[in-house]
Amino acid sequence: MSKPHIGFIGLGLMGAAMVGRLQSKGYELTVMGNVTRPRIDAAVAAGATEAKTAAELASVSDIVMLCMDTSDSVESRMHGDDGVIAGLKPGTIVVDFGTSLPGSTKALGAAVAEKGATYLDAPLGRTPSHAVDGLLNIMCSGDKDAFDKIEPVFQDLGENVFHLGELGNGHTIKLINNFFAMTTANAMAEAFAMADRAGVGRSDLYDVMSAGPLKSGMMDFVKAYAVDGDANNLAFSVQNACKDVGYYSQMASDLDAPTIMSNCAREALGLAVDQGMGDALVPEMVDFYVKRFAK
Repeated sequence: MSKPHIGFIGLGLMGAAMVGRLQSKGYELTVMGNVTRPRIDAAVAAGATEAKTAAELASVSDIVMLCMDTSDSVESRMHGDDGVIAGLKPGTIVVDFGTSLPGSTKALGAAVAEKGATYLDAPLGRTPSHAVDGLLNIMCSGDKDAFDKIEPVFQDLGENVFHLGELGNGHTIKLINNFFAMTTANAMAEAFAMADRAGVGRSDLYDVMSAGPLKSGMMDFVKAYAVDGDANNLAFSVQNACKDVGYYSQMASDLDAPTIMSNCAREALGLAVDQGMGDALVPEMVDFYVKRFAK
């Protein structure tokens, strides 16, 4: 059976890695970038075709994939005369791999359905380095028949592929996941900074905490920077973390379930962005707290 033609929009670090993986598995791709040229040029050099508009890309694709930073970015590529929806053919499946607001996802799903196509949300876990090797976690939700049809493509991209029920559930679970992850990361970053302020060794703190039930992957990601000086084990920016925790808060508000626990992480990440740390990686929040606690 021939492989589906894939249109891919958004070649940032993650999107470019996914495109490279798909190309290595023999898929024909049409691509469209968002900000910078080098990753588009690399994909074209490897055989992809570049589209001038999202509508053009959709018109030649069996599957349209978006890997973008915000719901606003996704909506801007989906709507309008040059948007994905304008170019959709009946039967096309559209997949949003980003971390988006569930309400936006459901609205886009309805608009796509009016064209006889199907919209799935499939946010991702893990990092671009995992994407290169097809080892992502993929949290897909939406129409089960559409999921079953393109699951082989997901299996080429991911190690752990989930179907999570109705449209929007994937984004809901991803936001809960990221709220918990970023709250934990901030707590660990503050713990290391407080150890500095109290005159306690960071390694000693880690050795004691990691010997008990607090030990986790997130703890180790922050420790890799705080103790070993390597922030890249968690290659996720403060700006993106702030956005995701903000989306979680918006989702909670939409559900009439006012959040308490996310407020501290959102405040800290927002202050860090305001202080010019938006492009820093989340483990570098240790430096934010060190500066905050300085005499």
